Amino acid sequence: MAEKMIEVKNVSMKFRMSDEPINSLKEVFTTAVSGKLKFNEFLALDNISFDLEKGKTLGLIGRNGAGKSTTLKLISGILKPTSGQIITRGNIVPMLELGAGFDLELTGRENIYLNGAILGYSKEYLESKYQEIVDFAEISDFIDMPIRNYSSGMMARLAFSIASVVQPEILIVDEILSVGDAYFKEKSYKRMQELMSGGATVLFVSHDLDKIAEMCDEVVWLERGKVVKIGPAKELCEEYSKKQLESKQ
Repeated sequence: MAEKMIEVKNVSMKFRMSDEPINSLKEVFTTAVSGKLKFNEFLALDNISFDLEKGKTLGLIGRNGAGKSTTLKLISGILKPTSGQIITRGNIVPMLELGAGFDLELTGRENIYLNGAILGYSKEYLESKYQEIVDFAEISDFIDMPIRNYSSGMMARLAFSIASVVQPEILIVDEILSVGDAYFKEKSYKRMQELMSGGATVLFVSHDLDKIAEMCDEVVWLERGKVVKIGPAKELCEEYSKKQLESKQ
């Protein structure tokens, strides 16, 4: 029996949202003290369960707001579930918010070490992979320039290159293949395939259903925080796509 790398058991996630728009910390404090601060609870995930076996690739599909990104953040450990249990086995590399750890005042070179450290890589490891990162990102002419001068595409290429330089046991990917131009999308797609063929277990979110059907073994279909279906990727992507077309007619 294949080892389960991720187990999501009866997980729910509630967020508290203020009724009124609040524009500053001072407003939060004064409104709270006066007793006028009221919250609505928003159920982002409602008792969802699924497993992911070692070496498999699982896609999450659903409309915006279905709970896909929340699920990835829970499994990555960025958020904690309101109820239920998440079990992960192995080191996790989350590719969720590319470049979130970048310092715009630092150079590309300095950000490789900063962002790499945030992702948990040692300085020695980053030094051994430094040239590979720069070459893949194709920014060698700009590597000693502050990244505030980089285009968004250059920044995305550098961030993806840093994040994908390892062989993770569990890789969590949110719309990563939408970065950069068509050439770099194809390049990053091939890098993803290399990671997957190297035995990585992958949890993958993308609005590109063709990529999901091609890259994933199974998919979890989410709607309004609930699991609609779990099944073979190609089959469920076709069913989901057909439903979306019908709803637009």
